[in-house]
Amino acid sequence: VEEQRARWERKHNRTAKELLETEYKYLEQLDLVVTFFVTILKAKGTLKPAVLETIFGPLESIYSASHVLSLHLERGNLGSGLENFCQNLELYGHYAENLEQANKTLKEQLRKNKSFRRFKKLQETRHQFQGRKLEDLLPLPLQRLCQYKHFLRDLLENTSPGSAEYQKLAKAMKSVSEVSRWVQDIIHERENSLQLLRVQKLLKGQKTQVLTPGRWYIREGWLSVVPSKGEELKRRMFFLFSDIFIATKPCHPLHPLNSNKLACQAVYPLHQCVVDKVFGHTQSQGGLLSLSFPHKTLLLMSSDQQDINDWYQSLTAAVR
Repeated sequence: VEEQRARWERKHNRTAKELLETEYKYLEQLDLVVTFFVTILKAKGTLKPAVLETIFGPLESIYSASHVLSLHLERGNLGSGLENFCQNLELYGHYAENLEQANKTLKEQLRKNKSFRRFKKLQETRHQFQGRKLEDLLPLPLQRLCQYKHFLRDLLENTSPGSAEYQKLAKAMKSVSEVSRWVQDIIHERENSLQLLRVQKLLKGQKTQVLTPGRWYIREGWLSVVPSKGEELKRRMFFLFSDIFIATKPCHPLHPLNSNKLACQAVYPLHQCVVDKVFGHTQSQGGLLSLSFPHKTLLLMSSDQQDINDWYQSLTAAVR
């Protein structure tokens, strides 16, 4: 037991030391943005206050919270320092919510605002930046949030469950996990919006509305449609979403506007769909899927066994 305790303590101290060292590094990087951008830009008035707020969000408050945390960690007040820090964690969620708009506004200002463009270039040539750009530094808080989660897990594993510090660390772990989930959801939603927008742009015309609130992109790929009357197989590009399945075919390669687009042939709602594997259960080459809709049955084929299995799983999960 004594040996185990000593081992825990060594690991615990090592993690606490690493947390402090990485917090210093993180603070140093945040300081570059706060000192050389936010503070000077406020004083110079190069950007309107609302624009400044959009680009940097709650970065100054995040910096202050981390500064206070580092002071606690220096004094060895690990539990109470982290507990106190967690009261500011919402800032990270708001920062994540704002990040997409921040990047958009930054690009816009660099395009339109000549004096800001010059200012940014000048600041980034300072030796403190070591070749980093402002764009590299803005996502740092979200990367750090992920690191906090790992540090807290390691600290909890090496703290005696009966101690008061354990309770504080467990509470901090819960807070960090909740905010991490919130940030992950924001990232997933953003990625999903980009996928929907990409597919919308791939389709010819505006008849098929892909961009619908609550719709999630799942997957896409080429499959062969087996016709009911012995005609030859037709290769089609399919897009699977959480509520619909879209069949498309390439536009004519010589079309003046749509040569690289896809023409939508059918949109199948998934709520009345039944998916069956016709063959593809064995290790044979490829397989065949049957999709039954109220007024239509689709037979889809792939010569790749893994591909047909993946489609089967994705379709059954989406229908469910």
